[in-house]
Amino acid sequence: MASRVYDTIIVGTGFTGIGAAIKLTQAGVDDFVILEREGRVGGTWRDNTYPGAACDIPSLLYSFSFVANPTWSRAYSPAEEIRRHIEAMVEEFDLTPRIQFGVEVNGLVFNEDDGTWAIKTKGRKTFRARTVVLASGPLPDHKLPDIRGIDTYEGTKIHSARWDHDYDFTGKRVAVIGTGASAVQIVPELVKQAAFVKVFQRTPGWVMPRLDIATPQRAQTLFAKVPAAQRIARQALYWGHEASATALVWDSPLTGVVARLSKAHLRRQVKDPWLRRQLTPDFTPGCKRMLISSDYYPALQRDNCKLIDWPIATMSPVGIRTSDGIEHHLDAIVFATGYDVHLSGPPYPVTGIGGRSMADEWSGGAQAYKSINAHGYPNLFIMTGPNSGPGHNSLLVYVEGQLDYAVAGITTILRNQLRYLDVREDVQRRYNERLQQRLTKTTWMSGCNSWYLTADGFNASMYPGFATQYLRQMRDFRFGDYEAVARDARATLTSSA
Repeated sequence: MASRVYDTIIVGTGFTGIGAAIKLTQAGVDDFVILEREGRVGGTWRDNTYPGAACDIPSLLYSFSFVANPTWSRAYSPAEEIRRHIEAMVEEFDLTPRIQFGVEVNGLVFNEDDGTWAIKTKGRKTFRARTVVLASGPLPDHKLPDIRGIDTYEGTKIHSARWDHDYDFTGKRVAVIGTGASAVQIVPELVKQAAFVKVFQRTPGWVMPRLDIATPQRAQTLFAKVPAAQRIARQALYWGHEASATALVWDSPLTGVVARLSKAHLRRQVKDPWLRRQLTPDFTPGCKRMLISSDYYPALQRDNCKLIDWPIATMSPVGIRTSDGIEHHLDAIVFATGYDVHLSGPPYPVTGIGGRSMADEWSGGAQAYKSINAHGYPNLFIMTGPNSGPGHNSLLVYVEGQLDYAVAGITTILRNQLRYLDVREDVQRRYNERLQQRLTKTTWMSGCNSWYLTADGFNASMYPGFATQYLRQMRDFRFGDYEAVARDARATLTSSA
């Protein structure tokens, strides 16, 4: 008996996967299933439970406009509250029956003859679907850094994305490796518990104050009773972040203003000239992710905290040895070192038309059309795909545009009984040529090393423009940009649309 063929399979139950399910349901697409490797929903907000975990985008903007939450407790909500909001979306739209938990995808193969994808899983079960939405996110897997001697260390190792809540930091000597977005949230919490915390910094970042306040009850009541008020507040935040692109995406006179504001924040909070020097970046603001914190600098100046900016030479059984020859004895090491960023495609094989491999084709840098479709991989919609990252606004704003575009593509395939819809190679090539040309003028290409770039400096991550520009292109689904093959014939459909 032939296995069931779904209209759509969604991979992942973070914001993007749940958003895709909601949008598909609203468009009348009901024959879909969601695959989730863990035992509950939440994506990165399920996985990141470290002390101080919170969003660095205001909650009103880091949520979907089509599922408003009037009861955010703070301007920048903690991770637990964000995860609960995702769970509430699942409950509100009755999506639990559509989710299969404990199913980890380990490969996708396209069958050109019938226009279906075979989704292979670690449990050896294979799912089949006419269309697939990859919603596992750009940062699904954590990784430990490539440090010499890391396997020899005999103390406790904890990654920020897999926090050990059973470990008691009280009275312990702790290292934090990394000074990025997670570290600036973790360090202020650790210094409250540990006997001593050493923060190992490779590169200082630009830090702006985090204006986090509790949401007044009267504001929550107003948002609940008058949804238009919340939409207006969200729009104000949106346009404020849009304006910041002129400073963070491109190097302009406003970029210098951001640098001065960040340095003023540093001077105001750090009085020691040598520590200020250690914490002052030497790259253009925006080239790396901006950091938002009002308690990181004060934490570094606590009596039980010390910033170490000597490079790590090796790890040893008892701790960390820096290049100045000092061996730091440690009870535990916290790795706030980021994720395994999949710039060459998903962390499993994706095989398209004619046996082509996405990992091979993207080995020199991922390329797609409007970040969502890749030539040779029909009926596959990649959420937060190549060059869809924002440097100034909420990622979920970009995701909303992707969801609408994916739904337009999926409904086109289903309603027109297409075997497959494949973006034309020439269309994708021209799009990426223009995109890479625009990227040369951005701050991300100004010389710093960041996870936005591949080892040879190719930017496969960021979108070189305003969120408004990105959303405009995602509203324009052009059938003529694709090769469309009918389900019941070998003939190729054409359109002048």
